[in-house]
Amino acid sequence: MRIVVIGATGNIGTSTIRALSKDPQVTSIRGLARRLPEWKGDKTDWAVADVRKTDLVPLLRGADVVVHLAWLFQPTHNRVATWRNNVLGTERVLRAVVEAKVPALVCSSSVGAYSPGPKNRAVDETWPTHGWPTAAYGREKAYVERLLDVFERDHPECRVVRMRPGFCFMYESAPEQRRLFAGPLLPGRLARPGLIPFVPDLPGLRFQVLHSADAGEAFRLAATKKDVRGPFNIAAEPVIDPAQLADLLNARLVRIPLRAARAAMTAAWSMHLIPASPQLLDLALQVPIMDTGRARDELGWTPARTAREALQEFMSGLREGEGMETPPLAPATGGPTRIKEFVTGAGRKP
Repeated sequence: MRIVVIGATGNIGTSTIRALSKDPQVTSIRGLARRLPEWKGDKTDWAVADVRKTDLVPLLRGADVVVHLAWLFQPTHNRVATWRNNVLGTERVLRAVVEAKVPALVCSSSVGAYSPGPKNRAVDETWPTHGWPTAAYGREKAYVERLLDVFERDHPECRVVRMRPGFCFMYESAPEQRRLFAGPLLPGRLARPGLIPFVPDLPGLRFQVLHSADAGEAFRLAATKKDVRGPFNIAAEPVIDPAQLADLLNARLVRIPLRAARAAMTAAWSMHLIPASPQLLDLALQVPIMDTGRARDELGWTPARTAREALQEFMSGLREGEGMETPPLAPATGGPTRIKEFVTGAGRKP
């Protein structure tokens, strides 16, 4: 089985390649990325590709499965840039899959594609996927879901799987996720129990987490099990809330009005002090809790690590900052003493 992974050097991409390389069914993997990594996965060759402009057809031809993971979270201050990569880039991937006659596509969606939903019960994959309209991330994920609706209707010969993970963390992803969401001003050394004095208790802050390696395993199963198709929720237990975070960090839980927290985040984002937009907070407070029963029953997927273990490993990665030898995950991507992050302005440029 020959598999092409688009967006192969990031958090989920590296974990997917690791999982695929251990599968005896998989004979070769082609990793596509905008910048080539120093890291070398088993059975893997690399090619430079940008979903916005590269001719993808020759790179996909002969593949049994394409796994599409390429996604830009930043710049949050330039929504045209993320739309071009995430939505128009996905359109180009879909056209290339058809032209290259690839029989199966596994596409990364997200819990962020879901419409607002309950926090006190879990919803299955039939919950509406219209996103949170003011957040670029949710809006783009929802639009990609509509692209996949049309693609499945027009090309029933292609098996399509949509993966909807919760928030994915691992030790090696910490430098990238610190850059993408917290910005250059966060000292990684603070991610240690006892050093953060309090955790804000925000209404509605309940979310799902899984280890990136478990996400990679789910993508492997979706790619290699030829009888599965459709959407799958993937996340680990327990659901994370402010009390869980306070316990992990050995910190006090302090009730803070949502309006005050959002105003502070808006000010910091507007001044380019943090890259995460306030609309991303809105999305996190609105997304539903997902039921992962279908992934367990039809994919045969069970996470090997708890949500707490994934967060604990991520916090270790923040403290130690080692990352991985790929451009998205490398600590050096931000430059010495994070100079590149300060120069470009958090969330301003790709």
